[in-house]
Amino acid sequence: MKSTPLSLIAGTVALAAVTGFAAFNAPGDTAPAKAASATRLPVERSSLLCPAPSDSELAETEYTSFTPAGKGTSEESAAELKQTLPVTDDGGGDAGTDKTDKAADDKADKAAAAAKKKAEKPVLALKEAGKPVTAETDGADAPALVGTATGALAPGWSAQQTTSVSVGSTRGLLGVSCTAPDTEFWFPGVSTAATSQDYIHLTNPDDSAAIADIQLFGPDGDLKADVGDGIAVPGHAGVSMLLSTLTDEAVDGVTAHVTTRSGRVGAVVRGAEEDTGSDWLTASADPSATVVMPGIPADASSVQLIAFAPGDDDADVKVQLVGKTATFAPAGNDTLHIKSGMTASVDLKNVTRKEPGSLRLTPAEGDRATPIVAALRVVRGTGSGQEIAYIPATRPVGARASVADNRSKGSTLSLVAPGATAQVKVTATAGSEGGEQTVKSYTVKGGTTLAFTPPVPSGLKGSYALTVETESGGPVYAARTLALPEDGVQMFTVQTLPDDRGTVEVPAAVQDLAVLDD
Repeated sequence: MKSTPLSLIAGTVALAAVTGFAAFNAPGDTAPAKAASATRLPVERSSLLCPAPSDSELAETEYTSFTPAGKGTSEESAAELKQTLPVTDDGGGDAGTDKTDKAADDKADKAAAAAKKKAEKPVLALKEAGKPVTAETDGADAPALVGTATGALAPGWSAQQTTSVSVGSTRGLLGVSCTAPDTEFWFPGVSTAATSQDYIHLTNPDDSAAIADIQLFGPDGDLKADVGDGIAVPGHAGVSMLLSTLTDEAVDGVTAHVTTRSGRVGAVVRGAEEDTGSDWLTASADPSATVVMPGIPADASSVQLIAFAPGDDDADVKVQLVGKTATFAPAGNDTLHIKSGMTASVDLKNVTRKEPGSLRLTPAEGDRATPIVAALRVVRGTGSGQEIAYIPATRPVGARASVADNRSKGSTLSLVAPGATAQVKVTATAGSEGGEQTVKSYTVKGGTTLAFTPPVPSGLKGSYALTVETESGGPVYAARTLALPEDGVQMFTVQTLPDDRGTVEVPAAVQDLAVLDD
């Protein structure tokens, strides 16, 4: 037998750092790898996708890119967000047989070449960890962005897209943490009603085309949809679809399910309503028997819960508000029955009653833990000054989580410990244009939500990022609210802070891979 090359071991470790999985077996050994101690290593590559910001000519967008300071790899590092390529319609036909057709083809080829060249130049390039960088754009033509971070800038890399639209049907403060590509997404809380304009945005980070399917589930089950299957998303491009065009049924309280047959995409929904503005809805955390939606603003005038059970079983859940001082059931809404394959909604009204809170759903019966997905539709203000935002169920902060684009005023950080009391460390980074980071520790009592104005870097210039780290105690969930009121409208947006998955667990070798020759 020949000895195992060292490159195999190095390659396995590198695979783990990129994919989060590695197993060790000697050549020819078909038995499962033995259990062994493991170590955590920083990831070596991260990908993020940002949707096209707006279709309003009045849109003003700011991008922010950030990686927490930490122990990244020593190789050459980069973190760049670039424009996607335009989606072209190649109608085929007898191109070149007619002078007019040939001229049009030549013009299209030149435009495509120019777009490709433009897409090669980064919109935003991060050069160092621990300090955010920003870029701005405006108008309706800003494209989606695709990005990759490598080396020391990969672990925990995040990007924020914040768009302000002062008037029109898409009025609002639209904030979204750019998402990692995946093959499945759940969006409880979308609408196909005539009063809504909900667009789903799909962005492909890879060279080859991705094929996606969209399925819609209303209060009575699967909505008939003829055009939601086999949606082609070209490589390094983004497409958007108005959800109401996928079905003839006009329904509020819908869950959208996005899957890919081939490839992977980033997916987010831009929701817009006639009277309450617009914002981005990111995907709910993977289906789970217990879900948490952190960071309901204290002054929320209306809160609607939307939940869906994807499996074959119905779900009965307890509804609990994790408030400022205790956890309790909202009056008249202590439980919710969710039929399998049907979206359930409940109006919780002004459930927080001028105090910050978070919502937790748990199995009503311990022996029936049915996985669900969920989200909140939150309204601030009244009358013509109303504004919406969405809070999807999210993962815990875990070891570390970050959110970029915090301003000197307007940010609120919400931390919830639904179980045991926890200690967390919050770092306000250096500003994008100057300032020094500030670090503070907080205690979050079990069964409560702690909402506060986060620390601001000393001498802040520009915007800054917040990093939350769990130091001890039970799991912590977090959300950041950014509020920028304008002309009496309570414009705001909420972003959750799930674990950034900046490290991966790599098993230790359980046997000597350097097998000597016979």
